[in-house]
Amino acid sequence: MNRTSRKIFVLILLLIVFLFVSVDASIIDKIKKAIVITAERIQGWNLSLHEAMFYKKLADGSVQCQLCPFKCIIPEGGRGICGVRANVNGTLRAMTYGKPVAVHIDPIEKKPLFHFQPQSKSFSIATAGCNLSCIFCQNWTISQALPEESQHITMMPEQVVQQALTSGCKSIAYTYSEPTVFFEYMYDTGVLAHQAGLKNVWITCGYINEEPLRKLCEVLDGANVDLKGPTQFYQEYTKSGREPVLRTLKILREEGVWVEITNLIIPGANDDPDSIRAMCRWIADSLGTDVPIHFSRFHPNYKLTDRPQTPIKTLRMARQIAMEEGLQYVYIGNAPGEEGEDTFCPTTGEKVIDRKGFWILEYKVSPQGKCPDGTPLPGVWK
Repeated sequence: MNRTSRKIFVLILLLIVFLFVSVDASIIDKIKKAIVITAERIQGWNLSLHEAMFYKKLADGSVQCQLCPFKCIIPEGGRGICGVRANVNGTLRAMTYGKPVAVHIDPIEKKPLFHFQPQSKSFSIATAGCNLSCIFCQNWTISQALPEESQHITMMPEQVVQQALTSGCKSIAYTYSEPTVFFEYMYDTGVLAHQAGLKNVWITCGYINEEPLRKLCEVLDGANVDLKGPTQFYQEYTKSGREPVLRTLKILREEGVWVEITNLIIPGANDDPDSIRAMCRWIADSLGTDVPIHFSRFHPNYKLTDRPQTPIKTLRMARQIAMEEGLQYVYIGNAPGEEGEDTFCPTTGEKVIDRKGFWILEYKVSPQGKCPDGTPLPGVWK
C-alpha cells in the first residue's frame, strides 16, 4: 500500500469512527436491531421462542404486530421498535418471555400506588425493552436495552407466583421498563397470580392498542399510568403520541381497574401551568375527581441532562392547580417530607395516611377503606 492509499485508508477509518461515536444512541439501537434474528441466535442468547399474541401474518413472510399503536410491520429476521418481538420464519416471537432482567420486592407505595393495599409488598418484575423512546427515562439501562445485551435470568410464570407467595407479597407488579412489550409473560403470570389469591398491578406508559388492553384487564387489579404531558411533549420527548394513552386511561376505568396517574414534571418541557391545568381538567371530566395523581420530581438522566431537577415550588404549583380543578387526591413524588405525600379525608380534611417517601408513619384508614368519620376512600384496601 503506497502513501496515498494509506492516507485514504486512515481517513476512511477516522470517518467511520467519527460516525459511530457521534451518532445518537437511538440510531445505534436501530443498527443493532438490523441484525438478522434466527431461532438459533435467540436460543444462543438464552432467550425465548414463545409465540406472541396479537399479530397477523402477511403474504410476503412479514408479520404485523398489533400490540401497540406503532403496529410494526416486521420482515423475516427483523424485530419491532421495542426490540423484543421478532419475526422468526413468519411467526412473531416474544423473546423476553420468562426472562426478567429485574426482580425485586418493593413497597407498593414505590410504584407509586397510594390507594392500593397500603403498607403491602409487591413482587416486582421487568424484562428488557420498551415501545417508547423517552429521552428522560429513569430506567433507561433496561428499557432502552436489547434483550441479548441484558443480564437476565429464567423465571417462568409459575416461579414468579411461587416466589411472590413465599416472600409474603400481596401483589405482583409488572414494572420498571414497559410491561406492554412483555405482554404474554405478564398475562400468563397474571392468570396464575389470581388463581393463587394475588393481585396484579401494571406500571405503564399506557401505549397499547384496545384489544390487547381489554384482554389484559381480565387479570389486572390496579395500574399506574404515566400521563407525560401535552401532545407536543409526547412527539418531541418520547417519539410517540398522546391519544392512545388517554384511551388507555378511559378503558381501564371502564373495565373496573383501579387507576392512579403519574406526571413527571420536567423543567422547560411540560411544566407550563396552562398545560397542567388542561391535563387536570381532562382527568376530572373524563375519569373522575377521585383518580389520584402523582406529580413526580424530575432528576437529570439518560439524554436529558441539560436542566436541573424540578423545583419544589413547581411541584407545589402543580398540586395546587390540580386541587383547584377538583381532583381530590393529589400527591408529590420524589420529594420526601413534602405534605403532598399524605392522604387527607375528603370530608373532614383530617390526615389519614402520613407518609415519608415510600414509608407510612401513621395510618388511620379502616380495613374497609374508610376514614375515622366513616367517609369511604376510593381504592383497593384489602
